[in-house]
Amino acid sequence: MGDGRGRLVVISAPSGAGKTTIARAVLDANALLEFSVSATTRPKRPGETDGKDYHFLTAAEFQRRVEAGEFVEWEELYGNFYGTLKREVDRALAGEKCLLFDVDVNGGLSIKSRYPESLLVFICPPDEATLRHRLESRGTEDRETIERRMARVPMEMEKGRKFDRQVVNDDLPRAITEVVDIVNAYLSSPRSAHGYQTD
Repeated sequence: MGDGRGRLVVISAPSGAGKTTIARAVLDANALLEFSVSATTRPKRPGETDGKDYHFLTAAEFQRRVEAGEFVEWEELYGNFYGTLKREVDRALAGEKCLLFDVDVNGGLSIKSRYPESLLVFICPPDEATLRHRLESRGTEDRETIERRMARVPMEMEKGRKFDRQVVNDDLPRAITEVVDIVNAYLSSPRSAHGYQTD
């Protein structure tokens, strides 16, 4: 990059809108990007590696770090805590790396408030009925969990309007191409003089 600062890209969406699939495609399409590893208190799933998939923390350790101000953003979702460690972001920026975040809308807006030059992309479902169908088709969650996720959708859609760009995922290949183009244009654009806040 040449100027001593990296860049931050955030992709957010309601559950079932295709966020993780699109985020993986964006990572594959641009060698400059690295995935930002979040911290969580949820149990490690089979095949997951600490420090690669997540930084797995106990609830007590997570709370200690919250109180110490070590998170850029954090939130409790469905009984578990998730957050982005400030040290990880600052280390990446200092090393001229570009990080991709797959976080919820509140986390995305928190990152933007601390690092104003971040690019925030919100993935919109075509409509709520399609979103519900996608969640039900995954077969990974019970009815109660699906209803909890659907209850968040109006809030997520409202906050998604504050993002820099919104992309409707009514056709996955087209949505991937659109997001990849948006991210590539951002990464190759000139940076404003003030750069990121790192305090």
